[in-house]
Amino acid sequence: MCAYLVRGPGGPRGEPIVRAEEERISLALPYFDGLSEAGTGQLMAGALLQRFPAQAELIRQGDRPAFLHVVVEGRVEVFTRYRDRETTVDVLDAGESFILAAVFLDSAYLKSARALTPVRLLLVPADAVRAVFRQDPAFAEKCAADLARGYRRLVKEVSNLKLRSSMERLANWLLHQVRRDAGSRHFTIPFDKKTLAAKLGIAPEVLSRNFAALAEHGVKVSGKLVEVTDLARLEAFARPEAVIDDPGY
Repeated sequence: MCAYLVRGPGGPRGEPIVRAEEERISLALPYFDGLSEAGTGQLMAGALLQRFPAQAELIRQGDRPAFLHVVVEGRVEVFTRYRDRETTVDVLDAGESFILAAVFLDSAYLKSARALTPVRLLLVPADAVRAVFRQDPAFAEKCAADLARGYRRLVKEVSNLKLRSSMERLANWLLHQVRRDAGSRHFTIPFDKKTLAAKLGIAPEVLSRNFAALAEHGVKVSGKLVEVTDLARLEAFARPEAVIDDPGY
């Protein structure tokens, strides 16, 4: 069964409560779909479903993993630090996990993570993940696919950062948001602009200038509200490439 533990800014509070509903939610996550009953039971035996407030530090770069974290609700920022600087590596939504490579190798985290919004996470013990990987072919296949997707996403990110100007990166990110919102040309940036700038490898002041410059390419911005007034002009400027921009490629 899955224990449910509420965690606040000062640490855990209350006692773990076993809830069938929480277990049902956990078992509906992609990681558990198609697993053997024995494998599922082993993963869930020590699992915790926990809530964290916005800005809570979830894992720390350099620490060794005790759990595989799966996002059930909310949004998580994965970032890295060097001396007094830090940059966003990725932003994760419900159904995504972090950080499987560190768990699988039982090695130190190369990245940190914090909650961008209030989040609910499923914490699966790292030793159980490694054990079930060896025993359950369905789970091993899911883990291998997750690692492969992570590698391909990294290659796309490197290509995006090294081959495009900062303005082209922003334009293609805007097109991605339009596609993600089923073609809607009005959307809200889902996190603060500082996080967006770091994710795109752009200084915040450059991001502001790029938003202003994209006005002539069919983009109108007011705070975090974005309107794509001319999709064809934006696409003509951004020139998206499937090998970089298509999540399914």
